[in-house]
Amino acid sequence: MSTFVSVSTYTQAVTHVTNNLLRSLKEIIAGSGLSPEALTSDWTILERGITAWLTGEYLEEIHLEVFNPKTDRLIGRWDFEIHYGFSGDGAFWVDTEDIRYHIQKAGVWPAQANYRIVASTKAERPDVDGWSKTSLRSTEGFVKQSIGTTINGSGLNSGTGYWRRVSK
Repeated sequence: MSTFVSVSTYTQAVTHVTNNLLRSLKEIIAGSGLSPEALTSDWTILERGITAWLTGEYLEEIHLEVFNPKTDRLIGRWDFEIHYGFSGDGAFWVDTEDIRYHIQKAGVWPAQANYRIVASTKAERPDVDGWSKTSLRSTEGFVKQSIGTTINGSGLNSGTGYWRRVSK
């Protein structure tokens, strides 16, 4: 009797990237002075959507929008841009040190700030329970700082950046 084992590298990459996107968001939220409670309470919904859209290659970006709840204006934003199809070397990694460095560089947000996670997807993406359509707040008056690749899943990876207010 023979036993065959098959491993889906892409499935492993999706799991790795999903988990590290969520962990990175949690680290950014906590490291920026906000409570990760809302993120952790929605973890299952976030995980379900990110996994489904990565699997079908519908996910384009994940955004962490931080805003003033009184004015509804943007305070800051982090973007995780998804890249598909690069040839990988089998390595799975996340650059948490680079993310931590840029959290410190971006600074702490006001304690009264609120946040939400927004996914930018291709138009033909399937609906996922718990997710709804929305639009991003304006980044007028902000400039994007690119960090580079911070999450690699052997060809499925994320380029990361954050938005900061333009100095006057």
